Amino acid sequence: MIPILLRLGPVHLFGHPLTLTIYSYGLMMALGFIAADLVIAADCRRRGIDPDYATAVVLWSAVGGLVGARLYDVFDNWRLYMADPIAIVFSGSGFVWFGGFLGGIVAAYFVARHYRVSFGVTADMCGPALAIGQALGRIGCHLSGDGDWGLPSTLPWAVAYPKAIVGWGPQTVLKLGPHHTLVSGYFAGVRVHPTPIYEAILYTGVFVVLWSMRRRGGVPGRIFYLYLVLLGACRFMVEFLRINPRVLWGLSEAQLIAIAMMVIGVVALGLTGGLFTGWIGQEADERSPQSVRAAAGG
Repeated sequence: MIPILLRLGPVHLFGHPLTLTIYSYGLMMALGFIAADLVIAADCRRRGIDPDYATAVVLWSAVGGLVGARLYDVFDNWRLYMADPIAIVFSGSGFVWFGGFLGGIVAAYFVARHYRVSFGVTADMCGPALAIGQALGRIGCHLSGDGDWGLPSTLPWAVAYPKAIVGWGPQTVLKLGPHHTLVSGYFAGVRVHPTPIYEAILYTGVFVVLWSMRRRGGVPGRIFYLYLVLLGACRFMVEFLRINPRVLWGLSEAQLIAIAMMVIGVVALGLTGGLFTGWIGQEADERSPQSVRAAAGG
C-alpha cells in the first residue's frame, strides 16, 4: 500500500512554498482513463469510426462522471450538505461511483448525438472500456487505502492498511453488529478482506468476456446490457464483504442499485434477442449506417 508515490518540493514560487504530490489513486485513475481511451479507439477503428471519437467520449464522460458522482453524494447526504454547503466545492471526498456512472452515460449520449454516432454503438464500445477502467481504479483504491476495504478476516490473503489515506483504526475498521449495523472491528493486528483487489480481478474478467463478445453483439446495445448484468453481479457479491451500511433486507444501497442494473440488463437483453441467444457470428460486420457516416465525417 503506497498512498503517495512521489513528492517533489517544496519549491518557492513568488514567496510561496509549492509541493507536487503524486498520489497512487490519481495515477491509477489516469491509467484507467488511458486504458478506456485505447479500448474504445481500437473498437472505433474496427467499426470504421474516427478513433478521435474515443478521446471525446472518454473526456466528456469523465467530466459528466465527476459531476454526477458529486450530485449523487449531495442528494444521498442532503442534510450534511445543507448544514455546510461550502463543503460541496472544497471537499475532496464524497464521489459516489453510481452517480458517476449515470453522469458519464448522460455525457456519452450527448457526445454521440454531436458526432452522429449511434448511442447503442457508443454504449457497446464503452462497456469493455468501463470494465478495465474500473479494474485499474480499484487497484488505486487498494494502493491508497481509501476505505473501500472489507470486513475483518483471518484468511491468508487478508491485509492491513496501516498507511491508509483515510486512517486505520476504530473509526475505519468496521464489522457487522446486531441488526446489520456497522460497529468497530479494530484490534491490534487486525486484517481485512482486500475487496478492491477482489473487484479488480472480477472487473478484469468482465472486460475479457465483453472484449471477446464485441463482434457478436448484433443489435446495438447488447454488449452494454451484458456489462450491466456482469458488473451488477460482481458488485452485488463483493458488497457482502465490504463495510457499507445495510439499508434494506440486510442489503446495502450499492447492492440494491446492483440488482437494478442486473434487472435492466436482463430485460434489455431479453427484448433484443435473449440473454443466452441473439448473439451473432464472430466475424459478422457490425458497421452501422451511423458509424459509416461518422467515419466519413458526416
